[in-house]
Amino acid sequence: MAEIQLRNISKRWGSFVGVANFDLTIADREFLVLLGPSGCGKTTTMRMIAGLEDATEGDIIIDGKRVNNLDPKDRDVAMVFQSYGLYPHIDVYENIRFPLKVRKVDPATHDERVMRAARMVELEDFLHRKPAELSGGQRQRVALARAIVREPNVFLMDEPLSNLDAKLRVSTRAQIKNLSHELQVTTVYVTHDQVEAMTLADRVVVMKKGVVQQVGSPTEIYDRPANTFVASFIGSPAMNLITGRITHGTFAGHNVEIGGLDAPDGEVVLGFRAEDAALSDVPAQINGRLYTIELLGDATMLAVRAGREMVSVKAGKEFRAEIGDRVSFSVPTNICHLFDAGTGERIA
Repeated sequence: MAEIQLRNISKRWGSFVGVANFDLTIADREFLVLLGPSGCGKTTTMRMIAGLEDATEGDIIIDGKRVNNLDPKDRDVAMVFQSYGLYPHIDVYENIRFPLKVRKVDPATHDERVMRAARMVELEDFLHRKPAELSGGQRQRVALARAIVREPNVFLMDEPLSNLDAKLRVSTRAQIKNLSHELQVTTVYVTHDQVEAMTLADRVVVMKKGVVQQVGSPTEIYDRPANTFVASFIGSPAMNLITGRITHGTFAGHNVEIGGLDAPDGEVVLGFRAEDAALSDVPAQINGRLYTIELLGDATMLAVRAGREMVSVKAGKEFRAEIGDRVSFSVPTNICHLFDAGTGERIA
């Protein structure tokens, strides 16, 4: 097992900064998710850990050993890519066994290790098929088994579910979660999908333009986003963010007025989650017209046009109204989030 220390690592190509001053310790057996939009530096960070990219600055330490100058094959990490990377001319059994042959592991142990890995991802009935005969989800499970069979110190997973359809993504995500619990191996997982991050991670690192925005448990990041970028990136739907001004403890924006806030006067961004808003039969803190109504089965998601703002509100499944109807709702003061209007940083 392995602890990973990333000590102020940076990656630059000329004047372009891919990753800036990334400093973090990933605990032994931790499942860490690097989360952010395309181009934020999350895959570059993982590739530096793997040795597929050289760090411009900083130290990468795995299990107490500096590995900056080690080749990928000597770092004892196993990678799972979104493209599967399977060999089309050999069957599933041989694809899973391939890392053992390359690393010259005792052939007497191969069958037992391959069968164990195949059982973990429920592939026992597909071992003699070629990759072309498998579905996308089955191919991704072969890639997982090929990583498992190596018994590495570290798993690195680069958007492994992005090529799967919605249903397969859910089932494969559950499989990865179960494998993580069963194998207890330090894992770094890259994704742009905040649902994957929230469901899989012990801790999440949210990145933007090569810079770490926040590190914390999924609950911490959801409940106390460090800035407006994190607030808008985490959650489905994203947190409502309304620009306005606080005067004597009362926030006022377009068709929005919320009092009782413990904050200094000035321009702020007020945030709240869709599920924290409560519909009212009389004019309340926020008033507007229904823009869209989405039936989700267990709830009804409303988009409300409040002045210039579009606000998401989660109502009960029994809610009934028509697009264009006027609605009012309130938000408890104690769950409102306040951010600096200039910097976007959270106001304590």
